[in-house]
Amino acid sequence: QVQLVESGGGLVQPGGSLRLSCAASGSIFGIYTVAWYRQAPGKQREFVASITSGAIITNYADSVKGRFTISRDNAKNTVYLQMNSLKPEDTAVYYCHHGSNTWGKGTLVTVSS
Repeated sequence: QVQLVESGGGLVQPGGSLRLSCAASGSIFGIYTVAWYRQAPGKQREFVASITSGAIITNYADSVKGRFTISRDNAKNTVYLQMNSLKPEDTAVYYCHHGSNTWGKGTLVTVSS
């Protein structure tokens, strides 16, 4: 019965930065892996990054390695995605996924000059 709410999206110029947040409620947040996915117009949803419950193991798509950083604060029931050096191809709706098999509604990131 966990619920996820993403926030932090918006319009940013190429090379800029954004930090996305995924706030959870209604479940034991800290014991589950959390992942970020994204979906661009006309494309399938793709994996971006994930983080385990203890924040020891992280995983990134090759396209974002070195630019994006996933982190979590279990006390706040929140996972973050720090996005740096953004490119136009990063434009997409970004979704949070919880290990209880729950999706958020998404937050739109637009990278454009």
